[in-house]
Amino acid sequence: MKDNKKYLVLVDTSFAKNFDRLRGFNRESFETKAPVIFVLTNENPSTYHFEIKNKITSSSLANVVGVLPGTSKKNEYVIFSAHYDHLGVGKPDAKGDSIYNGANDDASGTTAVIMLANYFSQLNNNERTLIFVTFTAEEIGGFGSQYFSKQIDPDKAIAMFNIEMIGTDSKWGNNSAYITGYEKSDFGKILRANLQGSNFHFEPDPYPEQNLFYRSDNATLAALGVPAHTISTSKMDNEPNYHKQSDEISTLDMNNMVEVIKAIAISSETIVSGKDTPMRVEKK
Repeated sequence: MKDNKKYLVLVDTSFAKNFDRLRGFNRESFETKAPVIFVLTNENPSTYHFEIKNKITSSSLANVVGVLPGTSKKNEYVIFSAHYDHLGVGKPDAKGDSIYNGANDDASGTTAVIMLANYFSQLNNNERTLIFVTFTAEEIGGFGSQYFSKQIDPDKAIAMFNIEMIGTDSKWGNNSAYITGYEKSDFGKILRANLQGSNFHFEPDPYPEQNLFYRSDNATLAALGVPAHTISTSKMDNEPNYHKQSDEISTLDMNNMVEVIKAIAISSETIVSGKDTPMRVEKK
């Protein structure tokens, strides 16, 4: 869309569950400054009439970042990330609960980032600089990670471990998780090699039709060529509490979550130490 024409995009109602994500649509990704309007419909009339009212508001939002400087490779960055926002307060459900707690999505990932920061700070032997970041505004368009990606040189970012929804077991059961965009770099192969002999295993994303690689906070850096991948256990074809008020701490499998965090720590060792460097992702 480099012609800067106005566009009307008709979205089939079969995509209704994901339609709200278009609220965070960034026209720059389409390389146009002209209006782009998305309509959820199964119809295709010959004419349309739109009356649009726009109310501009502002909010103070912030990412939370911690840095553990490296030694021999301090200008090479390994990023561990998650998002700490969720959907806020909405209409009460059948039980009268209006609060979207986001225990799995993504307090579980935020917990992992905090635990990994504590673990690596105690080891204090990282050759590469480690950046621990929890993003804001993922749910409304990934604005926190987009801002973060503009603050660092992507050529210095060696890898990104984005952690998203690890509070439930995966489709393979306990001691397992999947990596989005597995085929786009050798990031996953490095992690697998570092886990040889353990009970834990990483698998390729089993839900390719959902395009998860470009639906989380890893997406912006991945588009810039960084081997930025998301690690998750969420059963995206059947996750009963996804984006619901019922996503509460009582639904999490804490023991399995601990094993996922341990696996990330162990499998990242050779990347943190500088021994392994994942191949770059093709830029978009």
